[in-house]
Amino acid sequence: MNFRTRTLSALAWTIGGSVAAVFAFEGGATLTWRQIVVEGFANTLLSGSCVMLCVFGLPIAVPIAHRKFRAPLDWAVIVGVLVAFGLVGCFIGGVIAKAIHLIQPTQSFTAWYAESARVAVYFTVIFGLSGTFAEQLRARLASTTVALRTKERDEAEARRLAAEAQLASLESRVDPHFLFNTLNSIAALVRDNPAGAERVIEQFASLMRSSLDRRASLVRLDEELALVRSYLEIERVRFGDRLRFCVQAADGSGSGLVPRMSLQTLAENAVKYAVSPSREGATIKVSAALEGARLCLAVEDNGPGFDSTQLPDGHGLQLLKSRLAMTFGDRASLTTESHPGRTCVTLTLPLTEIPPAAAATPVLDAVEGRTCL
Repeated sequence: MNFRTRTLSALAWTIGGSVAAVFAFEGGATLTWRQIVVEGFANTLLSGSCVMLCVFGLPIAVPIAHRKFRAPLDWAVIVGVLVAFGLVGCFIGGVIAKAIHLIQPTQSFTAWYAESARVAVYFTVIFGLSGTFAEQLRARLASTTVALRTKERDEAEARRLAAEAQLASLESRVDPHFLFNTLNSIAALVRDNPAGAERVIEQFASLMRSSLDRRASLVRLDEELALVRSYLEIERVRFGDRLRFCVQAADGSGSGLVPRMSLQTLAENAVKYAVSPSREGATIKVSAALEGARLCLAVEDNGPGFDSTQLPDGHGLQLLKSRLAMTFGDRASLTTESHPGRTCVTLTLPLTEIPPAAAATPVLDAVEGRTCL
């Protein structure tokens, strides 16, 4: 509470209390309105003199008393200051009242002051101590509130930084088996097919660049589809004709935003559970469609299937669910339907678009329409 507000509040309470005292102690119900106004003004003048001394003096005296003396001596000093304020305030009010004839000329000022000073000191000490306690409690409450809000802000910032660090960790995960298998495939191609090795190196570099990129956690769908195609082509070097894939996207869906490497995670899961364990291999179909204001992505295969309820911690699908929760909250979902002969993992996202010129990274091989191998 600033000084002006505190002063106006004190004046308002003084006037209200003075008028109330007329009715409570001076039979205000039997007085005329003129008498009520005069008596109320006299009470306001006398009590207001004490109140103003408290308003101006206590903010100075109380901190000095607490700083110079230990409890309870500091409160004894404050009481002494309030007694002085009551005596001085009563004297100032009495002088003004005498000058404007609120005290009868025939009445002795000394006798009036001796009687009034006791009442002035009593109420000044009572209300002064009450106001001091209330102000200190208010100051402590304000300080505690600020400290609590600061703590909440710091905790929220810590949670935000932890979530960002966790999200960055999830986004940057690359299966080490894929890394080693790719390097082994490149080593084999170098001897027999240098041109093929060069192409795989370029595709692998694209994947690694996307994995390590920190500029945006969301990318355009056409960029993500190009990365998926690069990933599947790399794996096709390893599996040969056992891996057959098809990538298709509905017209106009390419500018939608998806989590970086989300489709690559789903494609990697299909390779692991459909292609790798089967001698005949499998066909993987990656598709994207628009359903109103939502973008639906699906990775489907005709492999033996897997139990989606028994996935270990750290599995790619579990990590992707964590990414979705941190990025979209409950506005995105990942569902799995798996049985022998057909497995389909569907990713549903809110449709958010950016123009091609604003994409975080250039599109490597934009996939619009259908690509099958």
